[in-house]
Amino acid sequence: MSSQTSSNTSSPAHVARHIDDVVILGGGLTGLFCALKLAPRPVTILTASPIGEGASSSWAQGGVAAAVSEQDSAQSHARDTIAVGGGICAEKIVRLMTEEAGERVRDLLGYGVPFDQDLEGRLQLSREAAHSQNRIVRVRGDMAGRAIMDALVAAVRKTPSIRVIEGYLGESLICQGKHVTGILARRRGGRERLAFPARAVVLASGGIGHLYAVTTNPSEANGHGLAMAAKAGAILADPEFVQFHPTALNVGRDPAPLASEALRGEGATLVNSAGERFMETIDPLKELAPRDVVARAVFAEVTSGRGAFLDCRQAVGASFPERFPTVHAACIAAGIDPVKKPIPIAPAEHYHMGGILTDANGRTSLDNLWAAGEVASTGAHGANRLASNSLLETVVFAARVAEDIQGLMPTPRTAHWPEIDHTIQDASERNEVERDAIGILRDTMATKVGVVRDGKGLTEALAVMNALERRCERLSILNMITAAKIVAAAALRRTESRGGHYRSDFPEADPAQQHRTYVTLKDVETVAAGAEATEIGAEAIKAGGLQ
Repeated sequence: MSSQTSSNTSSPAHVARHIDDVVILGGGLTGLFCALKLAPRPVTILTASPIGEGASSSWAQGGVAAAVSEQDSAQSHARDTIAVGGGICAEKIVRLMTEEAGERVRDLLGYGVPFDQDLEGRLQLSREAAHSQNRIVRVRGDMAGRAIMDALVAAVRKTPSIRVIEGYLGESLICQGKHVTGILARRRGGRERLAFPARAVVLASGGIGHLYAVTTNPSEANGHGLAMAAKAGAILADPEFVQFHPTALNVGRDPAPLASEALRGEGATLVNSAGERFMETIDPLKELAPRDVVARAVFAEVTSGRGAFLDCRQAVGASFPERFPTVHAACIAAGIDPVKKPIPIAPAEHYHMGGILTDANGRTSLDNLWAAGEVASTGAHGANRLASNSLLETVVFAARVAEDIQGLMPTPRTAHWPEIDHTIQDASERNEVERDAIGILRDTMATKVGVVRDGKGLTEALAVMNALERRCERLSILNMITAAKIVAAAALRRTESRGGHYRSDFPEADPAQQHRTYVTLKDVETVAAGAEATEIGAEAIKAGGLQ
């Protein structure tokens, strides 16, 4: 097979003779739901961690937003989504997503997800920030993500047409021109690479959280899928828009435990060390203002030295352990009793609105490549995601990807796969320079490409990333740097503030920039090279000892 990859590695790669119908990169909610919707078509799922582990979906506490009550409507849900999106939501995509929400919730119920219901079998619904109705379908208060993943993992394990290959890290796409023909993956802990040819490739690899020093995401959310697609020539959309959750526990853990937004939906308040409710003077919605507004307010309190705390004593009180067991366990592990004391909080990277540009069916700009979930950018979230729309977007577009692939390949092959030798032939060793590079990268993203940004900091960040790139050889680390550069370069180019992108040097929204961002890796590299060439960039490299 004549092929090329977007990789710059010279490590050996073994190409499987077998060609899969579909290969999905990612064992989170997106990948599992898409595979189940493709059944009985043979599907291979590649995942760096065991399925159900290392996926941001497992950690989602809120639930799935869906207009399933008689008092609600898909139109109302769409209006709320668009109102939060900073003027750049793709409205047709939003309406499609909200209209299909009920059907996808029914799918999840069919797979065994134990959503909260009353004695008559009606779904119990809660409200989160910027929703005009109670429409969050949840499980035991804050356990929706874990419960959904447990149910889908069990369903996948029972489906003979799905092959799960755990412990393989996707590193590059195999391409013939602009036609994607497979994935090149490396066995975790080893150096040898294995090629997985496929008739259809789906990227469901998650977000970019681990590029930041403070994040609610697992370490597997490191931007690899975004970088792989970019290196293959895919068009990217809205990468500057990063959502920071305002109420991560500020207890020094990595990843940072999350204090669910549902707590504020139940009436918990945000206070500083003096006990002042600082949101009262910032937004009429107070604690239930959009996430970007609340995150900046919390950030200001923390950086000022006043500190920020989530006070649940009156709103939740003694029922905390039963109503929010996940958050309660995290607090107790950190030595905090939320029944008696306010919870110390800080903003943490939580969700990436940007990603690989896709259409309504998950198709990317590259032939034979689909993307869904956080790695994709459908335009559903605009500049700022509405709470609990992430799990909804995942299942809606994972199902649409599956339907699109089924339509293009009407005759599935039989589920027969050759054995794979999982023995690690040549163990990998991350050197000290590369270990340090990851730390520098994450600190740089947190301080210069975080909640509040400015042109000087973004220029410094890009220069540092270029210098780190020259020091590293491992493709997985280079992919992380590439993903970080994509975010920082787009942030430098957008000279305004909108949604999750806030520039202190351009604090107002610019009507002329009320549009989505579309970039390629070539555009990103041009911006990064220009940043390094400036005096600011040169000084940043020197100050970091990266010359």
